[in-house]
Amino acid sequence: MGHLRYENPWWQTKAINSDIQKLPRRLYIHQLLPIVKNRDLKRAVVLMGGHRVGKTVLLHHVIHALLSVAIPAKNILYVGLNNPIYTSIGLEELFQLGGKASGAKTDPLFVFFDEIQYLKDWERHLKIMVDSYPQVKFIVSGSAAAALKIKSTESGAGRFTEFMLPPLTFQEFLTLQHKEDLISLENEAFKVTDIKELNGQFLNYINFGGYPEVIFSETIRENMSKYIKGDIIDKVLLRDLPSLYGIRDVQEMNRFFAYLAYNTGKEFSLERISQESGIEKNIIKKYLEYLEAAFLIKVVNKIHEKSSRFKRITFFKIYLTNTSIRSAMFSPIDYTDDEMGLMVETAIYAQWMHEKNDSLRYARWKVGQTEGEVDMVAIDTLKQKATWCLEIKWSNRFITRPIELKSLFYFCELNNLNTATVTTIDKDLSLMYNNVQLRFIPAAVYAFKIGYYSITK
Repeated sequence: MGHLRYENPWWQTKAINSDIQKLPRRLYIHQLLPIVKNRDLKRAVVLMGGHRVGKTVLLHHVIHALLSVAIPAKNILYVGLNNPIYTSIGLEELFQLGGKASGAKTDPLFVFFDEIQYLKDWERHLKIMVDSYPQVKFIVSGSAAAALKIKSTESGAGRFTEFMLPPLTFQEFLTLQHKEDLISLENEAFKVTDIKELNGQFLNYINFGGYPEVIFSETIRENMSKYIKGDIIDKVLLRDLPSLYGIRDVQEMNRFFAYLAYNTGKEFSLERISQESGIEKNIIKKYLEYLEAAFLIKVVNKIHEKSSRFKRITFFKIYLTNTSIRSAMFSPIDYTDDEMGLMVETAIYAQWMHEKNDSLRYARWKVGQTEGEVDMVAIDTLKQKATWCLEIKWSNRFITRPIELKSLFYFCELNNLNTATVTTIDKDLSLMYNNVQLRFIPAAVYAFKIGYYSITK
């Protein structure tokens, strides 16, 4: 019980740890806090996200907010389940121990179980506790995002509310550095005060922007390899995933992830990966599942030019959920590097990671002598119909040469789309061409826009 008292200093001080209290708040707290406070909804909150995106800090900021509205300090319980001392203790026993350790006369009202994936069969036990203690709001977090989601969906139907915390969006990256005055929403349009400076920040975001700690520490930025690869990636690949899934050859998986990270945004097939890596296809499938569960990658499937899905998925793209992973593992990039286009594409896909983005695809086709591709397509999954499309470019040339966007026009025509978006370096305008209203927008502005609407909607 002594460690529980250590983890819950507010029982004595009425406040969270002062060092955590000083840390900047992620903007997602404005979405999460109302869900936590709503005790009328008899559901546990399942906070999902990758390592070091700020889940634990966010939970403590939520606790701080609860204390601010006069929730009794002893009625708030926090337990960090990644501590080995808790591995043999069940959720309900921890709940009872927390109540005793706090000295409260009533059961806790808000209970936070952090890194719950370390507890076997957590979803079954949590479901029982939601039913057994309807007056209590349970909030749990975990870093194995996809694994948590699967278990949450299967076992927690009607009992769990899922909340995804992605790596920093570009909007948060600017806000946390007090650079939000570079761009603002005015009359339903985003106004940029200095596009050169905004692009400079966008490049910094691509290289250093995924993790909150990185942007506030010059020491970490100067040694990204040690921090991100050593403190985050290696812990996931060499410790967490092997313990969760029983992986035997951890070095093989480590090399496999490095291969994917270097080629982020490129198209793959199981056949190609197997030939280039020497790993069997069934093992590759498992590795992809595990890496997606750890929220390190996102697999995006291909569709035909008419938006229909393939009966058998043979080709797909793989994106890092955070571009700074690649920069840390290899080297930071500059505007003129060959990798810039794919890194911009990866960064824009990363802005959608907070969403239930099962609707996102890319289109690629070959019909006779005609080949084409569209970088991002949103699909109405019920109707199997494209609702919008985006061509991600790090170039201005298509404004004066829209005829080169032949694949985009072909796709729009086949799918009855009369608008399309194309990203640029720094040009912002609209024009009609080939019966399609083209919206050209700087990639940095588009990235900011997606993050902005994800938090303020």
